[in-house]
Amino acid sequence: MRISVATEKFLTHLAVVRRLSPATVRAYRSDLAELARSRGDGPLEDLDIEALRQWQWEATSAGLSKATAARRTSAVRAFFSWAREESLIETDPSARLTAPKRGRTLPVVATASALDEVLDAAAEQAGSGDAIAVRDHAILEVLYGSGTRVSELCGLDLDDIDHDNRTLRVRGKGDKERVVPYGVPAGRALDSYIVRARPVLNARADGAAGHAVFLGARGARLGPRAVHALVSRVVAPVVGAETLGPHALRHSAATHLLDGGADLRTVQEILGHASLGTTQIYTHVSGERLREAYRLAHPRA
Repeated sequence: MRISVATEKFLTHLAVVRRLSPATVRAYRSDLAELARSRGDGPLEDLDIEALRQWQWEATSAGLSKATAARRTSAVRAFFSWAREESLIETDPSARLTAPKRGRTLPVVATASALDEVLDAAAEQAGSGDAIAVRDHAILEVLYGSGTRVSELCGLDLDDIDHDNRTLRVRGKGDKERVVPYGVPAGRALDSYIVRARPVLNARADGAAGHAVFLGARGARLGPRAVHALVSRVVAPVVGAETLGPHALRHSAATHLLDGGADLRTVQEILGHASLGTTQIYTHVSGERLREAYRLAHPRA
């Protein structure tokens, strides 16, 4: 069986059996397509450890980051482990494949005061009554106020919102469902959007978006790219970055929760992390900010 044919079967397994998110399946597809391309899409059983190491070396020589190389290695291991279980191959050539160690990079976090300015400016623009400006203000408030992923935000339906308790029901990685709180400012912005702006956008597509909360300029369900462009346009300048994704607001929400005294387990639950170790990166960010404040303020620092 050719690599590409086996890959399609594996991707179906990921989506249907393991119920991984579409974004995760796309990442697997990209990594395994690169493997098939570089090895000439030959028979799966012809791949051995030396071929996989050659593939790794070529990627590293092309300037691939350690994080991306590690992700690709993980994808290949999962692929061959599945192939062995399905008896497509007799032995797993990836069993001895090692991934490069990832260097720790701290997430980009905006200060609370900087985000206050961003959100105040967005609120002022929303005051004009323009439907897109009202929507954008609600998006920024909800992303920062709830710490949700952009995919979770874009996947929200109207019945996922509990206005009385100010909570959202979101579906995260692996289609896992959780309930996250949001604050008073986010509640005001969200309610304003649903009453004032969503009907305007919804009418542009004759209601084709169904119960989707956030709609695009043409009335369809809003996609992650549009949210990325919004965050990059309004938040990136305040942290001195050329581009910045919605995850920066999630990073900022988590860090500010810890700065305010929230315990790690609570933050883990809000963010929907399967592992506490993933959440712990924010303790390093919070610690760095604490040390920097000490260095600037203490006369004996």
